[in-house]
Amino acid sequence: MQNIPHVPVLYREVIAAFENIESGIIIDCTMGYGGHSSMILEANPNIKLIAIDQDQTAIDFSSERLAKFGDRVSIRKGRFSNVIKEILEEVDASEIKGLLADIGVSSLQLDQKERGFSYESENLDMRMDKGASLTAEIVVNEYTQEELENIILEYGELRNYKKLASQIVQNRPFTSAKELSQTLKKDLPRGKNIHPATLLMQAIRIEVNDELGELKSLLSSLENAGLTEARIAIISFHSLEDRIVKQEFKKWSESCICPSEAFRCECGNNHSLGKVITRKPLMAKEDEIQENIRSRSAKMRVFQMESR
Repeated sequence: MQNIPHVPVLYREVIAAFENIESGIIIDCTMGYGGHSSMILEANPNIKLIAIDQDQTAIDFSSERLAKFGDRVSIRKGRFSNVIKEILEEVDASEIKGLLADIGVSSLQLDQKERGFSYESENLDMRMDKGASLTAEIVVNEYTQEELENIILEYGELRNYKKLASQIVQNRPFTSAKELSQTLKKDLPRGKNIHPATLLMQAIRIEVNDELGELKSLLSSLENAGLTEARIAIISFHSLEDRIVKQEFKKWSESCICPSEAFRCECGNNHSLGKVITRKPLMAKEDEIQENIRSRSAKMRVFQMESR
């Protein structure tokens, strides 16, 4: 019998986001260990689900976990930015009724120290796809100081990014995340409920897995897919990711795309793809945060695609 992991983040909000979908296909772009997928399938007994993940360990686990749903589930391996393009070519856009993307690393990946995501890991890996070529060890030990500064500032949002990058260059090579975090400990910020190395590790992980590029590619594919009734829900854990989703959803909702300096509308005023459902992002309630501390930074935004 499988040891089922903890309940996924924003589980109530995800179920509510896809309620009353009576038929068609829902795509889970980030299946992980099948938590959201299984809940969506149970709450919507007449839908089919296509689940995507690039982590073979997650696929092996979820293939067993979701087996009870039979042919209602199809699992694809690969980066969701690539697989979504294949799905959109294979499936009629009108059949797709929903899409979920939970951007970021799963809790089980964080907890498996051999994967190198944790600041206590004895290696420097951080690949969501273990077959990918770029690792955290390459980023830390081979990137220039300027490249490291850009990553730490943009993805980690750490003010002393120059000093941190300099410390990495002066003390490398590093062979483990634990060694890296301990070496830089004195220069890392101290928060009440966050380990000092968290933001640094997050920045390196985002670079290794091109997480922002993946998100932008997904949104671009959806914008041009001709979806007519699909509910799009994106969960993010980083302010940059949330900003990208917010801005893209706002753009999708705009009917007029003329430049602000235009005297009159000349674009046809019919470019809206639908409407924003969540003016403010949905966040975990206190009881969920108590059960799963990692849910405290999760934000979900929802958009309803509509036929034009």
